[in-house]
Amino acid sequence: MIKDFARVLRDKLRTDMNNYADDMAGGSCRTFEEYQKLCGVIQGLATAERHLLDLLKNMEDADE
Repeated sequence: MIKDFARVLRDKLRTDMNNYADDMAGGSCRTFEEYQKLCGVIQGLATAERHLLDLLKNMEDADE
């Protein structure tokens, strides 16, 4: 159950990161400030994904 939740959340985080990166690559940032903001959003999503993966690994290690 937890693993299913984590998988769905990770997929959503990854989709959002990819969409923001695609937006940046497509030239959607009109100013450097907009570019910086999107970089921060992507970094935050990547950090959230890393924390999620770390928690899952800790849970799996505890089960062993």
